[in-house]
Amino acid sequence: MKKLILGSMFVASSLFAGNVLAVVNGEKVTKSEINQLLGPNRNYDKLPAKIKRKVLDDIITQALLIQKAENSGIEKTKEYKKELNKLKKQLALKVFLKKKVDSFKVSDNEARNFYNKNKEIMFKQQAQVKARHILVKTKQEAEKLIAELKKVPQKNLEKKFIELAKANSVGPSGKMGGELGWFTKGKMIPSFSEVAFKLKKGQISLTPVKTRFGYHIIYVEDKKQAGYVPFNKIKNRIKQQLKLQKLQDYIKTLKSKAKIQYK
Repeated sequence: MKKLILGSMFVASSLFAGNVLAVVNGEKVTKSEINQLLGPNRNYDKLPAKIKRKVLDDIITQALLIQKAENSGIEKTKEYKKELNKLKKQLALKVFLKKKVDSFKVSDNEARNFYNKNKEIMFKQQAQVKARHILVKTKQEAEKLIAELKKVPQKNLEKKFIELAKANSVGPSGKMGGELGWFTKGKMIPSFSEVAFKLKKGQISLTPVKTRFGYHIIYVEDKKQAGYVPFNKIKNRIKQQLKLQKLQDYIKTLKSKAKIQYK
């Protein structure tokens, strides 16, 4: 058992040592601490080598300055105590507001009623198309590429379209395989939109589409019909919005009961 415990302690110690990136005057700078500072969507291990070094150097600089500040007796000064008091008030407010908002209850029925009342103005979706395009200068170039795409089996069509867009498209999206993302009818030139919205998912335009930019070949990746955002998809956001409304009502009540003098 002793060997097992000692072995476990050794492994834990080794892992911790590997987590230490620097020691500044005896104070350890760990990878875990840096990841907390970077935030939830960034990870130190995934950063490029140059960025890693820059981040680590910045943390070391900060650690040195904090040590210097703490050793200077700054915490005993009036200025420090004044700023600390401000921070305490801000933190108290932040924690209080979070707890207050969390304390408000919003039922599914309340959320559903809000959804139904605001459906037309807040949750209505226009029809959308997700597409790619190849833009060339002449009709002949476009027709040649269309002829090439017609020979491609359906299962390979998107891959081939992306290859041809990267190699031939003169538009800014060419290097991204002609990717345009999702758009509604009004977001594109009418002649382009008209064709894109008539095509089915997985289809290409069989004749060049002319605009002031040149001649386009369109490939439709996906489509969304006009309708409403489903309630279940938006329910939690509605509940949070209703909780914030309740917070505003709570603040109004506080103001109505308080003695406030404007001068």
